[in-house]
Amino acid sequence: MRKIVSLLFSIFVAIVLAACGQATDNTAFKNDVVKEISTGTLKGHKDEKNQVLEWLGVPYAQAPVGELRWKAPQPPKKWKEEFDATAKGDSFIQLSNGEITGTEESLNLDIVRPDTTDNKLPVMVFIHGGNNQTGHAQEIRGNDFVNDVNAVYVSVNYRLGALGFNPLEALKNGTDEENSGNFTLLDIAAALDWVETNIETFGGDKDNVTLVGFSAGGRDVMATLISPLFKDKYDKAISFSGGMTLADESNSQQIFAKAMAPLVVEDKKKESLEEAEKWLLSSDIEVRNYLYDLSADRLAPLMGNAGIRMSVFPHLYKDGVIIPKEGFEIKKYNDVPLLLLTGTSEFSLFTAFDPYFASSIADSSLFEDQEKLKEFVFAETYGSALYRMSNTVDSARIMSRHYNSPIYITNISYGDDKKTAPKTASLLGAFHGVFEPLLQNSSNYATFIGDDFKSTGPRELSANFKVYLKEFIANGNPNSDQLPQWKEWTAEKTKFFRWMQVKKKPTFK
Repeated sequence: MRKIVSLLFSIFVAIVLAACGQATDNTAFKNDVVKEISTGTLKGHKDEKNQVLEWLGVPYAQAPVGELRWKAPQPPKKWKEEFDATAKGDSFIQLSNGEITGTEESLNLDIVRPDTTDNKLPVMVFIHGGNNQTGHAQEIRGNDFVNDVNAVYVSVNYRLGALGFNPLEALKNGTDEENSGNFTLLDIAAALDWVETNIETFGGDKDNVTLVGFSAGGRDVMATLISPLFKDKYDKAISFSGGMTLADESNSQQIFAKAMAPLVVEDKKKESLEEAEKWLLSSDIEVRNYLYDLSADRLAPLMGNAGIRMSVFPHLYKDGVIIPKEGFEIKKYNDVPLLLLTGTSEFSLFTAFDPYFASSIADSSLFEDQEKLKEFVFAETYGSALYRMSNTVDSARIMSRHYNSPIYITNISYGDDKKTAPKTASLLGAFHGVFEPLLQNSSNYATFIGDDFKSTGPRELSANFKVYLKEFIANGNPNSDQLPQWKEWTAEKTKFFRWMQVKKKPTFK
């Protein structure tokens, strides 16, 4: 009788808790592809091959067109019909490989997660590279690795080029944040707000978010560490090959005016380039109206020859609102565990694509011209040394006086052995983006690396890399019992912790 009473009492308590919304045992994630988010119903796709679920091209803000151009992103509009999120969204408009691609209406993101019932998973929010002028959310897809790191992966499309950054005085007619000209950072903040609101629907933990960026995306991540806008918007940060690069606002205005002046003359607004530049530097409302009327496909190619040169396309302005005037010399950071990663040959691809070397590399004559080969080796060697130091140790040194959270640094060394990496070793080594083929099978660098990353050594390197990554995004510490200890960086001890390709296990020094 007592057992029956106890059972009835338990059932009664469970009913009461459920009615109050406090049931604690129904926490498994429902791994179906139709989800209800803040803006409506969303239908995703099940990737059977990789055993993951994905929702692609999901709007996180309104398209920044018309009067919204060069404004803060607005909340996305709600939809009545089921939103088809089974195909990738448009990338933001850009000049890519000599062609204008994408649209101005593409503030969207992708979500990928394991096809399991696991809930409260760590969340990775990825910001792609491309000098903040090119690139797209599909640069690194989560399909190949979310099961390995057991996380929800979010990849963001954001405003690029002169539409993502614009410091001209005529556009400063909005809020203090809008007047900063750092519209890309406003987009990234909006994407993080979307994650805060919606990620639990996809089984993610909104209180365990890691902001991750590669190259320019890594530089954006570094900038968020000093931006008041990003306070409490994420819990950990990773910068893959991205250092501390900021721009002076006044000097940037001069560069933008010079880049846009030919359009003004072409449209017969002014007769000479000098007059056009002076006009563009004014706060004249006619300048603002003119800029709003320009088509996006005319704005997208501006400063398209920048490469990685901030002097050609300056961005991340020290405006005093979004980014402090002091830059990285501030005393108060958004202090979170930080991982900085670089490759030993960061400058190899940039050197190879430089016009001075490109043709001789294409026809293989570089290896026959000993003088030019020496020049290439010099540029690559010292360029790589400066690049990797800037991206890691130098950044950590600047931050160390006022940064309390742990900083972890790694330098990936790969492609030293021509027998095991015949394509990579001859020219590229551990190139800018070397971590990417460790994460996804269909590499963006397939043309250059061939099958070099498919042998036993790189596969083990990839597996170990993902273990460290999994631990860091879950706990803010990359260490586990499976692998050698990865020590925190300190100002006193700056020796790199290095991954090496070997037959059995990577060697760490």
